[in-house]
Amino acid sequence: MTNFDRRPGVEILEPGQSPAAVQLLEPRLVPLGGPRAMTVYRTLPQRERSLVGAWCFLDHYGPDDVAATGGMRVPRHPHTGLATVSWLFAGSIEHLDSGGNAAMVVPGELNLMIAGRGITHQEIGDPATTVLHGVQLWYALPDGERFGENAFSHYLPEPVTLPGVEARVFIGDLLGSASPVDTRTPGLLGAELVLEPGASVRLDVRTDFEHAVLAESDKVFVNAIAVEHRSLAYVPPGSDTLIVSAGDARVRVILLGGVPLGEQIVMWWNFVGRDHDEIAEFRRRYQAELGFEPLDPKSAGVPALFGSFPPGQPPPLPAPPLPTVRLQARE
Repeated sequence: MTNFDRRPGVEILEPGQSPAAVQLLEPRLVPLGGPRAMTVYRTLPQRERSLVGAWCFLDHYGPDDVAATGGMRVPRHPHTGLATVSWLFAGSIEHLDSGGNAAMVVPGELNLMIAGRGITHQEIGDPATTVLHGVQLWYALPDGERFGENAFSHYLPEPVTLPGVEARVFIGDLLGSASPVDTRTPGLLGAELVLEPGASVRLDVRTDFEHAVLAESDKVFVNAIAVEHRSLAYVPPGSDTLIVSAGDARVRVILLGGVPLGEQIVMWWNFVGRDHDEIAEFRRRYQAELGFEPLDPKSAGVPALFGSFPPGQPPPLPAPPLPTVRLQARE
């Protein structure tokens, strides 16, 4: 028997009811570097799909034994044309950026950094952390916003509690909860849902959105399709409902959504641009501004893209060499 919650737009269902198609995207393992190398599981971007809405990057890591791997230690590095979302389940990370923002990333609290035309930041695991577990997300800024000022926002979403389900909406709105954070990107959704064993929730969603569900902690079912642990389920626009179901275990998922960006992007290293030449210029400016390569005389008097940093921090990361072939745009 189907059990209906009284909250509008939510229906608790038996597993196995399915209204829409699902594409499954498996993760690939990527070492973050260092002598022991904390491994992350990357489901965006990949050959089969580059974007979900404006979301262009999804790394899932942990639970990571910091004593064994050394944890997260990502020195100063640049970003352009995108925003980063840090969302943790366990542990904490120290964030510092060239916009003058210092913050501790802790579980259940959103830290959003908008790079705009340029920013540098570092992410260093808190020394007190023994287990690190979370996701790192990026979304591409639309053309009208990508050369704006950088910014930083912090938000603690209140949990939404339903029978067998708890949700935290950190970007956009869902289940009557709306995040106040300005993303500078219209039509965007990000949320964490935790489902008790056997629970199933039917969500009213926008038909102009495409969605992705990360099976964060165990296998889940999205529109009755099994999604293995760490894999991503993609649901195209057109459906007004999304059904997420747990099996025999308590599960956590990350739900992303948004209006298709509708723009071709070039994403290389930590930059998002629109063509190869733009990416090459971002790299050149970063290398010169941080002293890795000589400053081009043509850049004399041009305002710096990547800002200054407090003294006493770990050395910054140099940019890798550009590929020998031109970078191609994708959407």
